[in-house]
Amino acid sequence: MNQKIISIGKVAKKLNISIDTLRRWDKSGRFSAIRKSGKRFYRESDVDELIKQETILSSDLFKTVLDWISDSAPLEPESLFYCPNSLVFQSRVMKFEKNISHLIGLEKTFPLISAIVGEIGNNSFDHNLGNWTDIPGVFFGYDLNKREVVLADRGQGVLKTLQRVRPQLSSDEQALKVAFSEIISGRAPEARGNGLKFVKKIVTTNNFKLFFRTGSAELNLQRGTTDLHIKKEKNYLQGCIALINF
Repeated sequence: MNQKIISIGKVAKKLNISIDTLRRWDKSGRFSAIRKSGKRFYRESDVDELIKQETILSSDLFKTVLDWISDSAPLEPESLFYCPNSLVFQSRVMKFEKNISHLIGLEKTFPLISAIVGEIGNNSFDHNLGNWTDIPGVFFGYDLNKREVVLADRGQGVLKTLQRVRPQLSSDEQALKVAFSEIISGRAPEARGNGLKFVKKIVTTNNFKLFFRTGSAELNLQRGTTDLHIKKEKNYLQGCIALINF
């Protein structure tokens, strides 16, 4: 690993930003510096990784996750996005909440955004434990400039999950409607769908939007949505994908 240390001035030129911006990033914890004799320095490997991250985020994040979930022979996502287990996911959700807490207009609602992100991601881990189809874990990425979050997994999908307690369900569309509208009880750990009902309540009572897709079923929610209009898509997607706009 490259452990070369470079000065704050060189980093500013490499990133094409001001030294003052780097100082603010260090103070906020967004991009931390190494202190030596009262001066700020950075590992060159950390700078290169930040450039890589910014390049990815400047592209279409949703397209990136859609390509991954649609791939017939996928690789693990970029480490920036990949949460292989729930502990990694929870840690990143906490960091995400800290980042959005500073955004103008979200002073009161940022915990709600974090809550629905956590609920969707936790569903992936809880409902696919021991049953991942290929790559375990969750794709979790966000773009603060666009104010959007994407989450995806290559798990069993909502239909197979709910069929454990509702074997009569026969389509992705039926399963998605049940997941977002009904409280489903069963002996632990077979209680399914309650988390997405909570997500629906939060989204439809705040200025958020949610796109959710599983299998061939697609749902769009926003403030004021009362009826669930679920579309049937031609292309089948493995697992689940969600796009949250705030």
